[in-house]
Amino acid sequence: MGDYHRPRDLDEALKALTRPCTVLAGGTDFYPARVGRPVTENVLDISGIEVLRGISATAEGWRLGATTTWSDLIEAELPPLFDGLKQAGREVGGRQIQNAGTLAGNLCNASPAADGVPALLALDAEIEIARSNGSRRVPLAEFITGVRRTLLQPGELVVALHVPRPQHEARSAFLKLGARRYLVISIAMASAVVESAGGKVQAARVAVGACSPVARRLPALETALAGATLDGTLVDRIDPAHLAPLSPINDVRGSAVYRRDAVLVLLKRLLQGLVA
Repeated sequence: MGDYHRPRDLDEALKALTRPCTVLAGGTDFYPARVGRPVTENVLDISGIEVLRGISATAEGWRLGATTTWSDLIEAELPPLFDGLKQAGREVGGRQIQNAGTLAGNLCNASPAADGVPALLALDAEIEIARSNGSRRVPLAEFITGVRRTLLQPGELVVALHVPRPQHEARSAFLKLGARRYLVISIAMASAVVESAGGKVQAARVAVGACSPVARRLPALETALAGATLDGTLVDRIDPAHLAPLSPINDVRGSAVYRRDAVLVLLKRLLQGLVA
């Protein structure tokens, strides 16, 4: 059996990471993966470190603590910019999972179908990573490198997510397609942030998940949306060629062709909802 350690401050946690440890936050991925077998690795439980939990606003944007739960996020008073992330949060399992599961855990688990990733990509989020001798920030688009893989090095710990403040009025949305309405792994999902002024789109960020090993932004679509009138004609800017960054697969939940078709429908519905 491995050792279990539950530090009360960040320095203690970083010292514990000088030896190999599996980091435990909400445990909603950790425990199901170990049903029926003993826990043999060293476990570092960071759920008791207060500085890692909570949401705060600054002049530059917002800081989302690593162990902030999905329920914390859903219940927080935040501008419409975060509506898409809140919608994604409501899709993360059931209420019990949302009460325990954490924002950083959803990212570090690095599942292609992680509900929070497309919405955070559309928010242009950065990941703050700490280690004993300092810290660094990396864009979320670079943080997840593949299926169950991230940039985290031995001795490093995600401590926060940072969302920059947009230059214009912004709103966002998230949509997910599954085999049923609730408690389901995504077939495809999409999230978008639209910044607008004077009835025109000033900037757009669009991301798609469950259609590649890693969720992807759609830069060509973002460029096509910039400068468009913020009305029902916005959906006419969408072109199948905009899905080039995606590489959907065939699996038990759907074929690659079905996923591409589904993404186009999701994107149209997203934009229709944002201009409604």
